[in-house]
Amino acid sequence: ITERVPLAEYDTIYGSIGKSGSIASLLLYDDAVNTHTSVTIDSRSFGSSKGVVAIIGAGNFTSATVLPALKPLKAELKYIVSAGGLTASTLAKRAGFAIATTDYREALSDNDVDLVMITTRHNLHAPMVIDALKAGKNVFVEKPLCLTETELDEIVVTYSKLKIQNSKLPRQLPLLTVGFNRRFAPFTQKMKSLIGQGAVNIVATMNAGFIPANSWVHDLQVGGGRIIGEACHFIDLCSYLCGSKVVSVCMNSLGTAPQENSDNVSIVLRYANGSNAVINYFANGSKAYSKERVEVHSQERSLIMDNWRTLEGHGFKGFSRTKSKQDKGHAEQFRLLLERVTSGGEPLIPFDEIINTTKASFAAIISLKEGRWVEISEL
Repeated sequence: ITERVPLAEYDTIYGSIGKSGSIASLLLYDDAVNTHTSVTIDSRSFGSSKGVVAIIGAGNFTSATVLPALKPLKAELKYIVSAGGLTASTLAKRAGFAIATTDYREALSDNDVDLVMITTRHNLHAPMVIDALKAGKNVFVEKPLCLTETELDEIVVTYSKLKIQNSKLPRQLPLLTVGFNRRFAPFTQKMKSLIGQGAVNIVATMNAGFIPANSWVHDLQVGGGRIIGEACHFIDLCSYLCGSKVVSVCMNSLGTAPQENSDNVSIVLRYANGSNAVINYFANGSKAYSKERVEVHSQERSLIMDNWRTLEGHGFKGFSRTKSKQDKGHAEQFRLLLERVTSGGEPLIPFDEIINTTKASFAAIISLKEGRWVEISEL
């Protein structure tokens, strides 16, 4: 250490970098230095606005998917929250947020905020959902809702208490929405209308692709593994197409000694209305093959959806094939969500369906570990 300089005299170091004989210099911070958790980028008022949004998480999903979907909706963006202050402030300036902060509780305590969107790593979802609901905020959380049965029980208790409280007051229960966007895709809506009523058979394939074993996604405490963390998308999709809830689950994995966080599995779902679905979630497929494919068979009719770009029908009067640009339902989900937040209305996905899908993902892991069918309990 060549020298130690008080922070206020920083220029004695930075002003002569490369000119002095210093090898290593330390800046000394006063213990009383004030720290700030937020930076105001734009001081505009939100007092009379509806649908004011706070986003917790400034990662790739937020910047590449959420914000482009919100932009045409002219959403009122007040807070962007990230553990890294620089990340939050940079995204705030680029996307038009008023405030960048590292403390999500600041957004929860702001009466202007109507909708809190949680896009963090999976292990943070449950505690943030609970905090946001307790603060009376409408909540969108990217999948999964949570990682453990204990977390799920806490969310159910919190939501149930809010339901009781709000039943005594003339106000709407805060919305809780999980990012199961596939059910809002145009092709899903088309399939649903063509299927009509009655039990169906579904074969859904997710050619998920390889992710290195050291990725946080595979960490059971942080990401929950790809079945709980990602395959829940397709469990919800199958449940929506079946029009019923999962009553039992069986999952088998590739290999002779599968791990709990395996991502080469087949999940069999049995539904209350007699429908059956098989979800093949594979990480060992070719990159040249479609990432997502869904087959629905019912009453001597078949639908085949390929990669959200084409939909074929066999046995349907007046429908045989359609195609479009890829649309997985994100934009429509956010449009409907903001509409509900600003104008009121029923939840986009019923609470009991969210819980059923989450329980089914947990049951799949139990089935793999114990080698048996696992029954799903009612909410």
